[in-house]
Amino acid sequence: MKKLLTLTVAAFATAALLSYTFKPSEPAFLSREGYIACYHQTKDQIELDAANPNFAALHMAPAYYKLENPTGTMISFKAEGGDAKGYFIKSKKKTNKWLFVIQEWWGLNDNIKKEAETFSKELGDVNILALDMYDGKVASVPDSAMQYMRNAKSERLEAIVKGGLAYAGTSAKIYTVGWCFGGGWSLQTTLLAGKQAAGCVMYYGRPETNVDRLKTINCDVIGFFANKDQGIPPAAVDAFEKTMKEIGKNITVNRYDAGHGFANPSNPVYDKAATEDAHIKTIAFLKAHM
Repeated sequence: MKKLLTLTVAAFATAALLSYTFKPSEPAFLSREGYIACYHQTKDQIELDAANPNFAALHMAPAYYKLENPTGTMISFKAEGGDAKGYFIKSKKKTNKWLFVIQEWWGLNDNIKKEAETFSKELGDVNILALDMYDGKVASVPDSAMQYMRNAKSERLEAIVKGGLAYAGTSAKIYTVGWCFGGGWSLQTTLLAGKQAAGCVMYYGRPETNVDRLKTINCDVIGFFANKDQGIPPAAVDAFEKTMKEIGKNITVNRYDAGHGFANPSNPVYDKAATEDAHIKTIAFLKAHM
């Protein structure tokens, strides 16, 4: 009897041990390096960033900002899946030069509209279109921004960009600039613009990793990145620059001892010196290509 009891206890102990040993582990978020290595469509990587709490942690709630005396207006244009919108500042003189301004992950807020206003004043005769990539949604806290970015599927984002390109017309020369989420989509917009692309500016945006797609770029690219950026780490920037040069594309990469979001005045990590230097170089780049 004692032997039978001993065997029974041993059997239960073995079963419990096996159950613990083979218990499936909790799923973990991909590392930042994993995002780069495992996915080949960067537009989808940008969408996946929204599900990563580490990415969200890089963005503190911005300070409130209200644009005074705007010169632009909100417009609507046709896009697959429903009309899209944008903040439009029309050039005083007729021109085929268009600058697409692409929002951070917060949405098309007054800070982005202010950037559009600044480009309009400093560049002169160019049409400015700040695309509304979230279809009217604007976040003021990271949780909302994370949700909006997660819900902004790449198919809809592409449709908005293509709608903007159609609105500009087939003779338009397309320049792009964007920050963070918009930095990645500045490059994606350049890819979608094809032969109409005339200049791409990207601030700490996710680089494209698909070499075949990069080979289709038809314009020069300038990038501004932060050495302390944990979302777009220096290694990813180095790989992007190396690949672009290997395939014969003209790229200029600027690096600053700053953090992600350094160019947003309403961001607590705002770096005035880095922002001013990057802005001067951005305007010089765009003017040289216009």
